[in-house]
Amino acid sequence: MELLAFGILTGTGATMVMDLWALARRRLLATPLPDYGLVGRWLAHMPRGRFRHDSIKAAPPVRGERFVGWTAHYLTGIAFAAILLAIGGADWARQPTPGLALAVGIGTVAAPFLLMQPGMGAGIAASRTPRPAAARIQSLVTHAVFGLGLYAAAWATRSLLTP
Repeated sequence: MELLAFGILTGTGATMVMDLWALARRRLLATPLPDYGLVGRWLAHMPRGRFRHDSIKAAPPVRGERFVGWTAHYLTGIAFAAILLAIGGADWARQPTPGLALAVGIGTVAAPFLLMQPGMGAGIAASRTPRPAAARIQSLVTHAVFGLGLYAAAWATRSLLTP
């Protein structure tokens, strides 16, 4: 039960760090914030049998898509934290190290590159976007920040685990 709570808190904390990074990027680099409503739209079309779109922005809006998208965003962060815990185990959770967290964080970029971006119409690894290389770098950096967030959140919540 402790590891479950640890995973939820670690994933939530790391996702919050990623969201803070997005806010900083917007302020410092004038980069638009991610629109998790579009993620919600993509997910909400799946039960209707639509898994791939030429452009998710052109797909019909779905009631509650913003809520669905933000919920999926945080649940995904928690799932990625569970993967980290499956690899590192309770010992890692008691003594978190940045290397494993960063490796898992960077590894999670496979999800947008191979699943979300193609499904939403951006192509594999943003290949159909106006500036694919810039989009790829942005995704890699964001997922590296998520990895650092995994480490920071794990370190902050490690006291939940009994020795």
